[in-house]
Amino acid sequence: MRLFVSLLLVLLPLVVGAQSSLSKVWVPDLGNGTYKNPVLYADYSDPDVVRVGQDYYLTSSSFNASPGLQILHSRDLVNWTIIGAVFSQQLPQARYNIPQHGNGVWAPAIRYHRKEFYIYYPDPDLGLFVTKAKNPAGPWSTPVCIKEAKGWIDPCPLWDEDGQAYLVHGFAGSRAGFKSVLAVSRMSPDGLHLLGDEVLVFDGHDKHPTIEGPKFYKRHGYYYIFAPGGGVATGWQVVMRSKNVFGPYEDRVVMAQGNTGINGPHQGAWVDTPDGKEDWFLHFQDQGPYGRVVHLQPLQWKNDWPVIGEDPDGDGNGQPVLTHRKPTIKGQPHPLATPATSDEFTSNTLGLQWQWHANPQLGWHFLNGSAGLLRLYSVPLPDDYRNLWQVPNLLLQKLPADKFTVTTKLTFSPRFEGEKVGLVMMGLDYAALSLGNANGKLLLTQAVCKNAEKLAAEQETSSVVVPGKQPVYLRVAVQPGAICQFSYSLDGQQFQPIGGAFTAREGKWIGAKVGLFCTRAAKTNDAGSADVDWFRVE
Repeated sequence: MRLFVSLLLVLLPLVVGAQSSLSKVWVPDLGNGTYKNPVLYADYSDPDVVRVGQDYYLTSSSFNASPGLQILHSRDLVNWTIIGAVFSQQLPQARYNIPQHGNGVWAPAIRYHRKEFYIYYPDPDLGLFVTKAKNPAGPWSTPVCIKEAKGWIDPCPLWDEDGQAYLVHGFAGSRAGFKSVLAVSRMSPDGLHLLGDEVLVFDGHDKHPTIEGPKFYKRHGYYYIFAPGGGVATGWQVVMRSKNVFGPYEDRVVMAQGNTGINGPHQGAWVDTPDGKEDWFLHFQDQGPYGRVVHLQPLQWKNDWPVIGEDPDGDGNGQPVLTHRKPTIKGQPHPLATPATSDEFTSNTLGLQWQWHANPQLGWHFLNGSAGLLRLYSVPLPDDYRNLWQVPNLLLQKLPADKFTVTTKLTFSPRFEGEKVGLVMMGLDYAALSLGNANGKLLLTQAVCKNAEKLAAEQETSSVVVPGKQPVYLRVAVQPGAICQFSYSLDGQQFQPIGGAFTAREGKWIGAKVGLFCTRAAKTNDAGSADVDWFRVE
């Protein structure tokens, strides 16, 4: 075990070092032994965390995005970096080669058992899946379906002291036809098969409607199920306990919004420090277009019940903290770290922050790390194209804070009429600033699409002709409230606003995302491309 952890400590800096520098827009570590929430100001929805030795690993829902099931690493629960992803092609490939908004990977669970990492995740239309790895940075095994079922969601395993294994999960009303209940199943000790004997162990209809996202633990002879109740935006954190794995379970609310501005604080992971002397809880908060951002809360045990956050009135129902002292971790202080955002494209692989809107295909892009260029090829639009909601080759990343500016430098080399490259703020509504080849001219246009998921048409708000065969700088500045203003420059110094302000909107179960696209209207052979010099978040 010590050898394994030591090897990870050698390898992880090499992986992390490939990322861009520290975020210029949000650093949760205050540098004085305290931190501010959220510790991940980005859409890491339904987070789960496991500690192995001195290291913490986090994964979260990735829905239809690829690479999917991103893996983050930390030594202190405050400073996080992306180290890998479980898959680059979501299965079944044919299904996920086209955008499947809101489908795909829902709330996963990550665990460590017999020197292997396990991730269990649901596809709400297909069933429950498991994948394994010896190194959390990958490679991970091809996901295996352990239960074909429509509407079974949010699985989490538990290996008991006697060698028996169990799985808890919830139900999605949109698929199963019912919800607000949790079930426990027996599982083979290798974690790869369910053995039947599914038992409904908790009914939340009366007190905790829409209970879901369960996480399974055992402590002091009690089986614990941590689960959110009350819905994503306005709910609370519930904990159930029983001396019998199949119940009956008694329940208690252990964290709610209280007198804070942190709405719906729930669904996450209980972890302890390596010395076992401190307990902590990571959970999400729904911030609309910014997604489900991740907070870190202190956790204390009282009479074998957890109390999460601060408990000013001592009733056992905590409320979130905005700032707090950091977890006490022995050894050298962990250096400041944040998930990558900016990219200079100096590697021959895409930065780990990037995700496509569907399974990526050969011919979408080429990386020339030595030249520091990302080449995006113009890809034919779908036959039934109405707007970018249908386009798979959107290269996007999560929003990194409530206030930031994205600027990208690119050179467009179209060959045919109707080719286009652009910077997009994507969601249920979206806005894009794009360069298009129209009537032999290079036209810079801002377009807005309201109700994109209903396949509404884009509306062009303004356009200007720009010189061809030279770099163009595209920018979007985001203010609190997700208010976006696009602008452009021909010299990288003076930026001209274009179009009016646009308010970003969340996607399907995800926050808005920002990134790039390159498309063409015709099925022409060997069309043009755009060379992206860099993409900077400041």
